[in-house]
Amino acid sequence: MSNTAKKKFPAVGRVTALTAAAALALTACGDGETADTGDAGGDTIEMGIFQGWEEGIAVSELWALILEDEGYEVNKTYVDLAPGYSGIATGDIDFVMDVWQPVTHADYIEEYGDDIEMVGEWNSDARQVIAVNEDAPVDSLEDLADHADEFDSKLVGIEPGAGLTERTESYVIPDYGLEDWDFTTSSTPAMLQEVDTALAAGDNIAVTLWMPHWAFNTYDIKPLDDPQEALGQEENMTTYAHHEFSENQPEVFEWLADFKIDTDTLQDLEEAMFVEDVDQSDYPEVVREWMEDNQEYVDSLTS
Repeated sequence: MSNTAKKKFPAVGRVTALTAAAALALTACGDGETADTGDAGGDTIEMGIFQGWEEGIAVSELWALILEDEGYEVNKTYVDLAPGYSGIATGDIDFVMDVWQPVTHADYIEEYGDDIEMVGEWNSDARQVIAVNEDAPVDSLEDLADHADEFDSKLVGIEPGAGLTERTESYVIPDYGLEDWDFTTSSTPAMLQEVDTALAAGDNIAVTLWMPHWAFNTYDIKPLDDPQEALGQEENMTTYAHHEFSENQPEVFEWLADFKIDTDTLQDLEEAMFVEDVDQSDYPEVVREWMEDNQEYVDSLTS
């Protein structure tokens, strides 16, 4: 594993505030138009993909190719959280694959619960973290304040409007005595660039991040223990669909309900997609190469 990444970073951010994109329209992948709704029970699948959520983008692009290989026509629609949930509630979108439970997306599930159904849980290792370089002199957030000088009392964040940022400001900083630290926010790519620069220089660095994330494959970094659960508990990444999806698409529903991907495999897929500055339109080509390298696993998903 290299201490530094050699490529650019995708210009996406993980903004989880509930109101961040409530007014945005659905944007179809590739042409900027709203995707047409597929016929219920037909061979067309309308897939929603949450923008900026790399783990969800990865598994969605994977399943888009798997379903195409099985003879389905797949329309991918990249959306923000609010219009995404609205889309599956109305049936304009059949399903989305990156619903975090029980905390992060709880308000959406409560709001749209009568019109959506859970399909399945595909990874249970989701959590928000503070990450540091692998050789940093701390393993727990409880010890971070005592090593302020070694980190220049600096914590690097992501987008100002992100749920992770709010959680860090409201809980991590006061719970662990980091009030005197400089907590800077800008964007996820900017944070990752600071990780790259610090590791290349042999410096300590502390950043806000989440797991699974490809950065844990690309960089020598580690998550700090959070004994006070200031960043919340571990969560499950699940698939949710329109409430009639199981009836209209029983074969696809069954495949997605059985889908599992462990964290190492997921981060490997993310690394293939996101370490380089890959255009969204090129994701299928990159994912196809990954599928060929992991053919036995891919074949097991529909067998």
